[in-house]
Amino acid sequence: MSRPEIKAGVADLDLSDHTVLVTGSTRGVGKQTALAMGRLGATVFVHGRDRKAGRDVVSKLDQIGASDSEFFAADFSDLHAVRTMAADIANRTNSLDVLINNAGGYFPNAGTTSDGFSYTFCVNHLAPFALTAELWSLVNAADGRIVVTSSAAHRGASLDLDAITSPDGRLGFQVYAQSKLANILFANELNRRSVNTGSSVRANSIHPGAIPGSGFGRHAPFPFSLIPKLVQALPDRVEDRIADTPADGAATVMYAAVSPETSGIGGAYFSDCQRQSPASAATNEQTAVALWERSEELLDQTFSIPEV
Repeated sequence: MSRPEIKAGVADLDLSDHTVLVTGSTRGVGKQTALAMGRLGATVFVHGRDRKAGRDVVSKLDQIGASDSEFFAADFSDLHAVRTMAADIANRTNSLDVLINNAGGYFPNAGTTSDGFSYTFCVNHLAPFALTAELWSLVNAADGRIVVTSSAAHRGASLDLDAITSPDGRLGFQVYAQSKLANILFANELNRRSVNTGSSVRANSIHPGAIPGSGFGRHAPFPFSLIPKLVQALPDRVEDRIADTPADGAATVMYAAVSPETSGIGGAYFSDCQRQSPASAATNEQTAVALWERSEELLDQTFSIPEV
């Protein structure tokens, strides 16, 4: 299996002065991203629900020399747990160079969370929105980067803000596609607000690929082999790739997160280590603002970015 940092063209970087948080990093793309960051010398904060799996990733990071790495547990369907994790991270460090909002998945028929939100929207959008808001003050203002893992599934979707508080139900894939559209809208609006305040923090979104072994398809009511065909059939598609392995998917994360080629770039969407055009619905600024404001309202949390 090729290493993500090689495919991304960043294998020669020295990230020994970097602290990186990768959510959803106990398996799949997130795990491969965390290990790649560790091989480049970064201090890596690993996140997941499974404590044993988290300890295993940290142990692997220790073995490759990323000895200051640490695991933080949180269930992203529980927003209190998300905020507790953010507080724990703030107690551990005063600076994050890279925040990778990778955690998420496809949860058909998952219903709603205890807070009354769509399970899919909570895990895939509201939790990373809340986490980013809580950790914003830690992100390196000089050259911080935020990466949000989206999906080609956003193509063909249109955002329904009422879906955020509706049970996933029989429209599981439709809700998933909307949440992935929300990921891009969030990254774009986050970047716009950062730029407008004079901050050098840049936010982008990525499509890692429909990847066997990533864990994405474990809840699907159909064989994983059908997912690439679904992606290929999506409307408004612009070369969104079908990746071979989680390491291939992690390469695009690495490219957006640390490559010199993407330094200073924000509000972009990457696939296969290349900038691509997302669906037109993902570039609608009015929709992005509406999503941001609705997210603040539902979370009872103001996410304001101070002037630099």
